[in-house]
Amino acid sequence: MTSKRDYYEILGVDRNTAKAEIKKAYRKAAVKYHPDKNPDDKEAEEKFKEASEAFQVLHDDEKRRLYDQFGHAGLKGAGFSGFSGFEDIFSNFGDIFSDIFGGFGARSRHPGTGASLRYDLPIELEEAATGAEKIIEFTKSVACAECGGSGARSGTYPETCSVCHGHGQVAKRHGFFSISVTCHRCGGSGKVITHPCPQCRGEGKAQESKSLKVKIPAGIESGQQLRLSGEGEAGERGAPPGDLYVVIHIKPHRIFERSDNDLLCQLPISFTQAALGAEIEVPTLLGKASLTIKKGTQTHALFKIQGEGLPSLRGGRQGDLIVQVIVQVPKKFSRKQETLLREFAELSGEKVSEKSEGFFQRFIR
Repeated sequence: MTSKRDYYEILGVDRNTAKAEIKKAYRKAAVKYHPDKNPDDKEAEEKFKEASEAFQVLHDDEKRRLYDQFGHAGLKGAGFSGFSGFEDIFSNFGDIFSDIFGGFGARSRHPGTGASLRYDLPIELEEAATGAEKIIEFTKSVACAECGGSGARSGTYPETCSVCHGHGQVAKRHGFFSISVTCHRCGGSGKVITHPCPQCRGEGKAQESKSLKVKIPAGIESGQQLRLSGEGEAGERGAPPGDLYVVIHIKPHRIFERSDNDLLCQLPISFTQAALGAEIEVPTLLGKASLTIKKGTQTHALFKIQGEGLPSLRGGRQGDLIVQVIVQVPKKFSRKQETLLREFAELSGEKVSEKSEGFFQRFIR
């Protein structure tokens, strides 16, 4: 299997290049390798796909951050599978192709597809560990109930566009090559509304509140997205709806911090427990566990409790709980405790502060 090339190398830019310059570099590559300019040239088509994939990543702040930090593996772990196809390229980056081809619209196999929506969903760390079901509520556009999404008045029907003859696209020449572009009259639908629906005014859409149940898989991380296909905005005049992307945000926990699938926490212990050893109870995310403190344990020492972290989203090894002990010294002692400690210091050959006198004892000599 051939390894993927570096995205910055593909576009001929360095890692500090601004987004505007990345866009310029991609525009240059798109002009050179565009399939309409290089018919039946498989090598040019592959280079076009390669440049488009690089642009998809480097022009997106979150994808670029993941790629800079973890490379191709980081993007794969976040669900990015590479080149998304000509449809997504033309629909998502239509402004670039408009610039390239003299202001003509980008081609699309499904013109009028509804826009995707984003929903930010905060969850608890415990829910990320066990998985959960959440109910989300949002507002989106749906097909108009009056006309069924057609946009045409009851008793009438959309008519075939006379410009594109129902294809939704027309051929345009630009210099020495031609491209297919979205029809300017019907917007790519292939149909024209002569008598618009009075309810939606020909739009074919209406706003509606929606409630959905979302299943959150165990092991999910902050920033990861759940895609709900077809739950986005309604398409234009019967075209497919967009998707809904639920972005997960895990709330900070009062005890634990997450590092991949491991959990980290700090645990205070007494200096006698640290010196003599002890068997103590430790809180875990979903219960409690026993931890053996060895004699002579120093402050900030780390202990691992296996399997008490978070599950792997992809079925790998369960994470661990990493406990850092903080040795605490009491601020006050009883007379007997102080006496015993002074005896211990004397046996150890350690110098300590002299015993302080009471206020009135200073004057009784």
